[in-house]
Amino acid sequence: MNGMGLAGAVRGRTARTTVSDKAASCPLDRVNRQFQVPAPNLLWVSDITYVATWQGFVYAAFVIDAFARRIVGWRVSRTAHAGFVLDALEQALHDRRPAKGGLTHHSDKGSQYVCIRYTERLLEAGIEPSVGSVGDAYENALAESVIGLFKAKVINRRGPWRSLEAVEFATLEWVDWFNHRRLLEPIGNIPPAEAEANHDAATRNLAMAA
Repeated sequence: MNGMGLAGAVRGRTARTTVSDKAASCPLDRVNRQFQVPAPNLLWVSDITYVATWQGFVYAAFVIDAFARRIVGWRVSRTAHAGFVLDALEQALHDRRPAKGGLTHHSDKGSQYVCIRYTERLLEAGIEPSVGSVGDAYENALAESVIGLFKAKVINRRGPWRSLEAVEFATLEWVDWFNHRRLLEPIGNIPPAEAEANHDAATRNLAMAA
């Protein structure tokens, strides 16, 4: 637990989600554990986790906007390949359409995130890549915290899981609930979508006053 009330999600030993690619050129850590930002689309954090099902492990990837902790992209896959985390990123890019040059994307050293395809897509979208340099849970604590909630509230509580499709549908329901109804204490006991709407309204009011 750190000063922001974020704790790393405890991951099991059966399946590894973070496998570093020592041969890949790794971006610098441009976040340095500072996850508080003054507006949306300034910092996205990403991570993956695994879920045991009767058909084997499946993997879930999330992209989270740090401003209000809103989940802006996600994907579930049977394999932890780079393409599925890229799909989660593409969903976030499509839905958010961030301006080029103002957004940083932070992840751990997982090979999915430091692969050439992923890094090139970030740069193509005008997003600054950032990767934790030490390799502990605190370096991506915001993403770990959201994934910890997902595992505690959905995966552990509602299992055992029969299939990828069951996990995928439950994740869809949970993301909608988390973004629009989950009350988060760090943002004033309101849901992430409401916090972003309040920020947008305040920004418009300032612009009109000016």
